[in-house]
Amino acid sequence: MNNDLMFSSKNEKWGTPQDIFDELDKEFSFTLDPCCEIDNAKCSKFYTQKENGLIQNWSNEIVFCNPPYGKQLKHWVKKCHDEALKGVKIVMLIPARTDTIYFHDFIYHKAEIRFLKGRIKFINPDTKKVENSAPFPSMVVVFN
Repeated sequence: MNNDLMFSSKNEKWGTPQDIFDELDKEFSFTLDPCCEIDNAKCSKFYTQKENGLIQNWSNEIVFCNPPYGKQLKHWVKKCHDEALKGVKIVMLIPARTDTIYFHDFIYHKAEIRFLKGRIKFINPDTKKVENSAPFPSMVVVFN
């Protein structure tokens, strides 16, 4: 498999399937989506790229985070880890890349990990349609 596909700017954004979000929202009751576009925000409170959720304070929120999956991903994982240390509850939907430094530094033994069975069919942010299955496995990471 060509790893460039997973890290190319053309393929960084993988829209969250509504059924996956709804199932998690039933459990967590999210209040903030810190990394979305206006037309795909999952919560009434959200930050787009313009507001840059990485520099915002997430205090007193319950966060759903499906960040861009490119080279910025490590920064989102660190942000989620750091905000969780301040008491913020955060749930991330990210690729299951257990070989990465950020996985070992900020997730492994520090958060609950739920590996998802099969490959997710994400929503293409350009066409707003469900795409073919992702070329990677996914996991839900719960910082609680």
